[in-house]
Amino acid sequence: MPNDLIESIQAILPVIVLAGWSSALLLVDLFIPKERKGITAALAALGLIVSAGFVIASATSGGAADAFVGAFGGMVVVDGFSNFVSLLLLASGLIGIGLSFDYLKRTGVEGGEYYVLLLFSISGMMLMGMSSDLIMIFLALELLSIPLYVLAGIAVPRESSEEAAIKYFLLGAYASGFLLFGTALVYGANGSTSLQAITAAIQANQYDPALMLAGAALILVGLGFKVAVAPFHMWTPDVYQGSPSAVTAFMAVGAKTAGFAAILRVFVLAFPALAIDIAPVMWGLAALTMILGNFAAIAQKNIKRLLAYSSIAHAGYILMALVPYGQQGVSASSIASALFYLVAYALTNFAAWAVVISLERANEGGLNLDDYAGLGRKRPALAAVMAVAMLSFTGVPPTLGFVGKFFLFRTVMEGGYVGLALIGVLTSLVSAFYYLRVVVIMYMRDGEPEVRSEPWLQAMAYGSAIGVVALSIFAAPLIYLATQAVLKLL
Repeated sequence: MPNDLIESIQAILPVIVLAGWSSALLLVDLFIPKERKGITAALAALGLIVSAGFVIASATSGGAADAFVGAFGGMVVVDGFSNFVSLLLLASGLIGIGLSFDYLKRTGVEGGEYYVLLLFSISGMMLMGMSSDLIMIFLALELLSIPLYVLAGIAVPRESSEEAAIKYFLLGAYASGFLLFGTALVYGANGSTSLQAITAAIQANQYDPALMLAGAALILVGLGFKVAVAPFHMWTPDVYQGSPSAVTAFMAVGAKTAGFAAILRVFVLAFPALAIDIAPVMWGLAALTMILGNFAAIAQKNIKRLLAYSSIAHAGYILMALVPYGQQGVSASSIASALFYLVAYALTNFAAWAVVISLERANEGGLNLDDYAGLGRKRPALAAVMAVAMLSFTGVPPTLGFVGKFFLFRTVMEGGYVGLALIGVLTSLVSAFYYLRVVVIMYMRDGEPEVRSEPWLQAMAYGSAIGVVALSIFAAPLIYLATQAVLKLL
């Protein structure tokens, strides 16, 4: 076997291991009785841990990652950025399994295929972070999306779940068309889909500016759908509400992380020379997303829809970091702040959804805000988890959300976009209204909420909340890792 092929396989070994494990698990699950699907869950978690071990080995093997740059003809890159994203996705998958295990049994949709689909989706998400070619990004996007479409509708015969799957699938396919059309225009502009080749063509001025800019815009539309950036967000509230809550919790983190990983790599690697033209578009999308997400959330009475609009708003905050990406002195901190905020959002999101799943009843009961009345008296520890999540979403210290927003706003202001930072601050103040409303309902209204005491679910809730607070106090190592992750990307 040629050495370059061996090195290419080594480059994506964590993905190969996870995808191979998923395929093997699909067969093994046939021999596991329905009442013992916990074995399938444990094997799925083990697969994620093994894959994470390979990622860590790659990240700590000195200059090994440099040797893998250009794997498979330059379509895949393994560097600090991809390793950071992969570890975040694998950790999210482990938490997602913890949230799902008891929930699936309770709702009667437990099946081994759930965990297999979850692992396949994570494989695609990891490839998104590694992709260095627009064709590979499309393939990775489909690999992560198709299992999510199925997972959204896995709670059959529940009509809301089936409706969520159909909406997600149809709009996702439509968004993929934008990505492909944008890729075709970029190829027509410079003759290649490789991000390195696109950069070289732009630097040598051997490209069609109009086609390149139009292609970049369409690629942004396609990936913007995946991360729920306005005005490409319309699927989010319905899909979040209709999908099983455990699926929604993972989807909100995994799809957003993978989507932003692709956006960061594409625009930082391929289109830095177009930053002057693209920055105003990024500015407008970030501002629109923050404003729309936060103001629409105010009117929500359903906690899943509230968190859906919250997810949209946070996509705007992350996108805000990309506005100054083309500036030489700010680009590194721009990407690092986005990566750090993705970690903050992931932990906060899982803490909030763990509480939502704990209160959810059969037939989608327990999902109105009023159902949280009295939680502070009946289950003070669980109410504290939700309060921590709401404060972190708002950006109140001492939470990881506060550190993340501080990092983001500082980066944007260093890039000279004070107005955008001001919009971010003001919309954060607006968000305090609907986030703190949940806290007020829990602690200041009487009620008798039904709460599930499921061990794995409680462990994920308390662990995520502790992480949100603890990592805000000891944030320096995480900021350092995020900064180191982008050094070789630039």
